[in-house]
Amino acid sequence: MDWYLAALRKYAEFSGRSRRTEYWMFVLVYVIILVVLALIEGALGMPGVVSGLFQLAMLVPALAVGARRLHDTGRSGWWQLISLIPLIGAVVLIVFFVQDSQPGDNGYGANPKGG
Repeated sequence: MDWYLAALRKYAEFSGRSRRTEYWMFVLVYVIILVVLALIEGALGMPGVVSGLFQLAMLVPALAVGARRLHDTGRSGWWQLISLIPLIGAVVLIVFFVQDSQPGDNGYGANPKGG
Protein backbone atom coordinates (compact mmCIF):
# COMPACT_ATOMS: atom_id res chain seq x y z
CA MET A 1 0.00 0.00 0.00
CA ASP A 2 2.96 2.32 0.60
CA TRP A 3 3.93 2.14 -3.08
CA TYR A 4 0.38 3.05 -4.09
CA LEU A 5 0.34 6.02 -1.75
CA ALA A 6 3.79 7.09 -2.95
CA ALA A 7 2.47 7.17 -6.51
CA LEU A 8 -0.55 9.18 -5.36
CA ARG A 9 1.70 11.68 -3.59
CA LYS A 10 3.34 12.29 -6.98
CA TYR A 11 -0.17 12.78 -8.43
CA ALA A 12 0.79 14.75 -11.55
CA GLU A 13 4.57 14.44 -11.51
CA PHE A 14 5.55 13.29 -14.98
CA SER A 15 9.28 13.89 -14.53
CA GLY A 16 11.74 11.56 -12.89
CA ARG A 17 11.87 7.78 -12.72
CA SER A 18 9.86 5.04 -11.00
CA ARG A 19 10.99 1.55 -10.15
CA ARG A 20 9.15 -1.53 -11.34
CA THR A 21 7.94 -2.15 -7.81
CA GLU A 22 6.29 1.26 -7.56
CA TYR A 23 4.55 0.87 -10.92
CA TRP A 24 3.33 -2.72 -10.47
CA MET A 25 2.20 -2.20 -6.86
CA PHE A 26 0.23 0.84 -8.02
CA VAL A 27 -1.39 -1.28 -10.74
CA LEU A 28 -2.12 -4.14 -8.31
CA VAL A 29 -3.82 -1.95 -5.70
CA TYR A 30 -5.68 -0.03 -8.45
CA VAL A 31 -7.08 -3.26 -9.91
CA ILE A 32 -8.01 -4.66 -6.48
CA ILE A 33 -9.89 -1.47 -5.58
CA LEU A 34 -11.61 -1.47 -8.97
CA VAL A 35 -12.72 -5.11 -8.61
CA VAL A 36 -14.04 -4.50 -5.08
CA LEU A 37 -15.98 -1.46 -6.26
CA ALA A 38 -17.41 -3.41 -9.20
CA LEU A 39 -18.48 -6.27 -6.90
CA ILE A 40 -20.15 -3.87 -4.48
CA GLU A 41 -21.91 -2.09 -7.34
CA GLY A 42 -23.04 -5.41 -8.78
CA ALA A 43 -24.36 -6.62 -5.44
CA LEU A 44 -26.28 -3.40 -4.93
CA GLY A 45 -27.57 -3.39 -8.51
CA MET A 46 -25.96 -0.02 -9.19
CA PRO A 47 -24.54 1.06 -12.51
CA GLY A 48 -20.77 1.58 -12.56
CA VAL A 49 -20.91 5.16 -11.34
CA VAL A 50 -18.56 4.81 -8.37
CA SER A 51 -16.02 2.67 -10.23
CA GLY A 52 -16.21 5.08 -13.16
CA LEU A 53 -15.49 8.03 -10.89
CA PHE A 54 -12.62 6.12 -9.31
CA GLN A 55 -11.14 5.40 -12.74
CA LEU A 56 -11.49 9.05 -13.71
CA ALA A 57 -9.81 10.18 -10.48
CA MET A 58 -6.92 7.75 -11.03
CA LEU A 59 -6.35 8.67 -14.69
CA VAL A 60 -3.70 11.32 -14.07
CA PRO A 61 -1.76 9.34 -11.40
CA ALA A 62 -1.81 6.24 -13.64
CA LEU A 63 -0.46 8.20 -16.60
CA ALA A 64 2.16 9.88 -14.39
CA VAL A 65 3.47 6.65 -12.84
CA GLY A 66 3.46 5.04 -16.30
CA ALA A 67 5.48 7.92 -17.73
CA ARG A 68 7.98 7.73 -14.86
CA ARG A 69 8.27 3.95 -15.34
CA LEU A 70 9.02 4.45 -19.05
CA HIS A 71 11.59 7.11 -18.12
CA ASP A 72 13.28 4.51 -15.93
CA THR A 73 13.76 2.32 -19.00
CA GLY A 74 15.07 5.25 -21.05
CA ARG A 75 11.89 5.92 -23.03
CA SER A 76 9.65 8.94 -23.27
CA GLY A 77 6.34 8.89 -21.44
CA TRP A 78 4.67 9.49 -24.81
CA TRP A 79 5.20 5.78 -25.52
CA GLN A 80 2.01 5.22 -23.53
CA LEU A 81 0.12 6.29 -26.65
CA ILE A 82 1.16 3.01 -28.29
CA SER A 83 -1.54 1.37 -26.17
CA LEU A 84 -4.07 2.94 -28.55
CA ILE A 85 -3.05 0.34 -31.14
CA PRO A 86 -5.33 -2.63 -30.43
CA LEU A 87 -3.67 -5.65 -28.77
CA ILE A 88 -0.15 -5.14 -30.13
CA GLY A 89 0.24 -1.74 -28.47
CA ALA A 90 -0.72 -3.08 -25.04
CA VAL A 91 1.68 -6.02 -25.38
CA VAL A 92 4.57 -3.74 -26.38
CA LEU A 93 3.81 -1.41 -23.50
CA ILE A 94 3.76 -4.28 -20.99
CA VAL A 95 7.15 -5.44 -22.30
CA PHE A 96 8.50 -1.91 -21.74
CA PHE A 97 7.05 -1.81 -18.22
CA VAL A 98 8.63 -5.11 -17.14
CA GLN A 99 12.12 -4.23 -18.33
CA ASP A 100 14.79 -3.44 -15.78
CA SER A 101 15.96 0.09 -15.06
CA GLN A 102 18.72 1.67 -17.08
CA PRO A 103 21.80 1.54 -14.86
CA GLY A 104 23.03 4.85 -13.55
CA ASP A 105 21.63 8.20 -14.52
CA ASN A 106 19.79 8.77 -17.77
CA GLY A 107 18.20 11.83 -19.38
CA TYR A 108 15.25 11.59 -16.98
CA GLY A 109 17.16 11.59 -13.70
CA ALA A 110 19.06 9.43 -11.26
CA ASN A 111 18.43 5.73 -10.96
CA PRO A 112 15.76 5.19 -8.26
CA LYS A 113 17.54 2.01 -7.19
CA GLY A 114 20.43 4.17 -6.08
CA GLY A 115 22.97 2.18 -8.04
